[in-house]
Amino acid sequence: MFIGREEQLEQLKALWRKPVASLVTCRGRRRVGKSTLIEEFARRNRVRFIKLEGVEPQQGVNNETQLKAFGQQLAEQTGCEESQPENWFKAFARLSKVLNPREKTVLLIDEISWMGKYDAAFPGELKYAWDNRFSKNPKLIMVLCGSVSSWIDKKILKSKGFVGRPSLNLLVPELSMHECAAFWRRGGCRASSTDIIDVLSVVGGIPKYLENIDPALSADENIKRLCFTPGALLVGEFDEIFNDALDVNLGQKKRILVSLGDGGKTPTEVAETLGLENNGHLSAYLEELETAGFIARDTGLNPSTGKPSNVVRYRISDNYTRFYIKYIEPNREMIQKGTFTFVSLAQLPGWETMLGLQFECLVYNNLREIVKRIGLDQTLILSAAPYVQNPTTRTSGCQIDLLIQTRRMVYVVEIKRRESIGEWVVADVEEKISKLKTPRSVSVVPVLVYDGSLSKRVPADGYFGHTISTLEMLDSSARLDA
Repeated sequence: MFIGREEQLEQLKALWRKPVASLVTCRGRRRVGKSTLIEEFARRNRVRFIKLEGVEPQQGVNNETQLKAFGQQLAEQTGCEESQPENWFKAFARLSKVLNPREKTVLLIDEISWMGKYDAAFPGELKYAWDNRFSKNPKLIMVLCGSVSSWIDKKILKSKGFVGRPSLNLLVPELSMHECAAFWRRGGCRASSTDIIDVLSVVGGIPKYLENIDPALSADENIKRLCFTPGALLVGEFDEIFNDALDVNLGQKKRILVSLGDGGKTPTEVAETLGLENNGHLSAYLEELETAGFIARDTGLNPSTGKPSNVVRYRISDNYTRFYIKYIEPNREMIQKGTFTFVSLAQLPGWETMLGLQFECLVYNNLREIVKRIGLDQTLILSAAPYVQNPTTRTSGCQIDLLIQTRRMVYVVEIKRRESIGEWVVADVEEKISKLKTPRSVSVVPVLVYDGSLSKRVPADGYFGHTISTLEMLDSSARLDA
């Protein structure tokens, strides 16, 4: 079941209009559907498709293993003679010979970090092959894909050898909320928006997880089946995606994630929490976690000056990761033994607080939809990020869930998920705005993004410039044109 990705498909399709070969890097969180996207692109365009995939690193796997698998896959898909190439120079030479310069071909090198893990010469051989062989084929789109985004980042995107060579750096995000809702429309089922948001708050917009949702079950039943049953998909999933994406220094990186479980922190706060030094090692770990899609880095502009904020904060940006850290991992042994009793999300300890963080994460990952519904041109936005104004001797502190800034406007976005949202939300936001320092030349517009039953008096009051419900964001028929 392929859903969404129309923007990425159009970006890829545009490459056919070039008179020369295209090199594409494709990055994104594991299970987000990177290789599926490329396969779908080839299928829709009815072109030749070749997929060569690296072998997952484990005991006994080495460079010989990778070369052997390369030769076997190439023979199976192209009909060429099956034999193990001696090295990567010869492997890529053999590959280039089976590509027809008169036939449109999508070539996917999947899990490239695994493929090149055991030979330091691999990136250099790939560069040589591209420059002298693949780039000469005007009908070729060659895609380099992998779950270890940091490998592609270091070896390709930031490598001097590959400067200027990639035609497209494709970043595959989670599915949007309205795309996710399609997984509940299978058959005759019609789930409530509350049930859908409950599940998305746990798993996010990851296609692999959503494919395992049973639309005939309630949110609590689905979450129990996926997260709290022996052998369930999401019980052991974290170890797999975390270990594959980050490779080394896993212990320290895991500790950093745990420290961010209760909300965003500055690098200094992370260091203090973990008893570490705020140095280059910590910065490198944070950068790798960000590149792998586990955390997000929020900077934005200082609304009082219009200049970049000198405070950097990191937060968990993956719904499943936080849910795993807070609720699955502490109970994992009991879950595997079948002795953990899960009744409902509401009965999980601290869920009301965690629900707020999970819902905020979901909204941040759907920022483009929020911007559309406010009616903003994406190109006018200078900054869009959570904002914390620290108290000083002259100003009070305040925390804004999401601050969207243009040259003349500041949108103060309040993100709320409650069973019932009353007029008190107006007072809450007004207090924040009264503390927020902004120039007199800038207009401030309050915005409410919510899930729950909103008192009719709130929109009638006219305080919020925009009120955006999750029901609107889930409903594809309510979408606005980009």
